[in-house]
Amino acid sequence: QVQPVESGGGLVQAGGSLRLSCAASGRTFRGYAVGWFRQAPGKEREFVATISWSGGIRYYADSVKGRFTISRDNAKNTVYLQMNSLKPEDTAVYFCAARELVSNITDEYDNWGQGTQVTVSS
Repeated sequence: QVQPVESGGGLVQAGGSLRLSCAASGRTFRGYAVGWFRQAPGKEREFVATISWSGGIRYYADSVKGRFTISRDNAKNTVYLQMNSLKPEDTAVYFCAARELVSNITDEYDNWGQGTQVTVSS
């Protein structure tokens, strides 16, 4: 079973950028779509972006469209989330997860990483 591992979180000022990475351990991401999700304190986990195995299908939450870009390097078994123009409301723990078919529905993913904290200061 694939086990995603997130990295790249940190503290950044509003307007800044971060790039998160999601690497596969246990087995590769071959054939898997990978999604990014986030959970702020006191809130439910929400969908951020997802990308199909080929990279040809990408979905974004409305709140991040035009600011975040999801990409993948299948040779490196890694999926990235480039986050630009960050806002304080982007502060959350960011998780990546994998499933065979691309989906923007959080509950349809069942291979989750441990998360990485992103904090955006105003």
